[in-house]
Amino acid sequence: MTDIPTIETERLFLRPMKIEDWPQYAEMMGSQRSVYMGGPYSTRAAWGVFCHDVAQWALMRHGALMMEDRNSGVCLGQVGINHGPLFFEHELGWFVYPHAEGKGYAFEAAAALRDWAFKVCGLKTLVSYVDADNIRSCKLAERLGAELDAEAPREDPGDLVFRHPNPYVLNEG
Repeated sequence: MTDIPTIETERLFLRPMKIEDWPQYAEMMGSQRSVYMGGPYSTRAAWGVFCHDVAQWALMRHGALMMEDRNSGVCLGQVGINHGPLFFEHELGWFVYPHAEGKGYAFEAAAALRDWAFKVCGLKTLVSYVDADNIRSCKLAERLGAELDAEAPREDPGDLVFRHPNPYVLNEG
């Protein structure tokens, strides 16, 4: 099993998932909040996604981390790097629970994991697949410095693909 990192930011611990995260995760994935991620999911399907998020660490040396408030220990949501047969490219994704929305946690966590992916994992490219109707996530991708890539392949034709700049790769040309 690959060691799963804990990444610290100013306000957050990005930490490995644990079984205690499951009830809140399942509730969110079964709700309308998951509609932009293929949901709402049945409990069985949500469990599959939860396990997928954990399994990627062993299979790919990256995966999902939970966002935890450094002061209170409250779980705020998740940020992750997805890849494998369901993704054309490495994808940076995020969600926050309702009590954490609008406070900049997703930006802080996504920026930290993006930087880790480029610097520590050595990824050359990273995208975010965002449903075109998910205005908040589109704005977050742009705030992270990502730009629309209309030519990038996508499984869902309704998704926009935001490409994150990699400061560790020199531009060729």
